[in-house]
Amino acid sequence: MIFDGESDGDLWSQVSTHNGAAFAELFERHSKSVYNHCFRLTGSWSAAEDLTSVVFLQAWRRRDQVRIHGDSILPWLLAVANNATRNSERSLRRHRLLLAKLPRSGPSSEFEDGIGDRMDDERRMQLILILVNRLKAREREIIALCDWSDLSYAEAASALNIPIGTVRSRLFRAREHLRSLLDHAMSQNSTAQLIVLDSAKEAHDFS
Repeated sequence: MIFDGESDGDLWSQVSTHNGAAFAELFERHSKSVYNHCFRLTGSWSAAEDLTSVVFLQAWRRRDQVRIHGDSILPWLLAVANNATRNSERSLRRHRLLLAKLPRSGPSSEFEDGIGDRMDDERRMQLILILVNRLKAREREIIALCDWSDLSYAEAASALNIPIGTVRSRLFRAREHLRSLLDHAMSQNSTAQLIVLDSAKEAHDFS
């Protein structure tokens, strides 16, 4: 392919000169990761799709201003996704309430199988978010970046514009806080809470 061997930094330099093909290559490389990240933050595939569009639209609009650090633009894109998600939180909360009221349907065709799987993913992620949303905003953010999207400490530091040491300490506290929430849920010994625990272990696997 035309951009084989070129780093994100090389491509972004070309994007800054209004090279649409280079931007399309960056979208091809990272849109799935951004999409999955947005889904884990929202529990909604449709919201994740909208937010992914917002992220890349902002990237294109800011092509003349943003300078990426390191070899990948993904940390910066995920930081934009975090901000876009926070700004849409009210409408997403409404969506979650409606989704929770939907009956569980059995698939009757290949098309419905896909719909059913997506709805199951959404329900599972909603259960995870019941716990994760009890964390502080910056704790949710660091969990999403490091544990769910597999950013390194250095990449998360770049995305959040904080020192690496702060990433380490913040992630440690976030994990401890989440662990205490999980322990509390287990102590309540309810079926719903145990489902939350099982789902939380699977959050990394959505793709």
